[in-house]
Amino acid sequence: MAKLYFYYSAMNAGKSTNLLQSDYNYNERGMETILFTPKLDNRFEEGKIHSRIGLHAKAIAFTADFNLLACVQEQRVTLKKLACVLIDEAQFLTKEQVGQLSDVVDTLKIPVLAYGLRTDFLGNLFPGSQHLLGWADEVSEIKTVCHCGKKAIMNVRVDENGHAVTHGSQVLIGGNDTYLATCRKHFKQMQAESKNRLAESEASASIDA
Repeated sequence: MAKLYFYYSAMNAGKSTNLLQSDYNYNERGMETILFTPKLDNRFEEGKIHSRIGLHAKAIAFTADFNLLACVQEQRVTLKKLACVLIDEAQFLTKEQVGQLSDVVDTLKIPVLAYGLRTDFLGNLFPGSQHLLGWADEVSEIKTVCHCGKKAIMNVRVDENGHAVTHGSQVLIGGNDTYLATCRKHFKQMQAESKNRLAESEASASIDA
């Protein structure tokens, strides 16, 4: 029976590697797949999924107004052995697109594997992840570790000095130089240190004025 799966993690846990391994497993058995990746992730070539260990594969780049269900229906005409749909960076899906993926499962009877972050650099749920957590048949965590050795569940955005960023837009594409995966304790610690540093800087500026 087809299901909607959501695999989530903190940064650098190997989500894309897991996705590409799943894709390879299907292809090795003679089954066809469709891969999607968000167009806004411009770190690499558009329409390609890259993993940190060097694996990559072609994918269809989607935007916020892209109809995933219609695309799968169209692709299914030529892909006679279509067995699975895989979504990279699923946190960037809209609520409507999560609904479309559920229709791929419920109407077309094709399993969907979505991989993404659960929360942003402030600990807030991404829209796509929020709705996948609510709508997915199965939810699984891909685990990674904090520098202290505990399980990392948070994503810290850092500046050029390695200090936590505590404000800004939810979406900022970046890699190891922009984000750290940490446990909750160190996430809160880094956030507090940055806020204290900002308060001290503002107080010093006020005195100098």
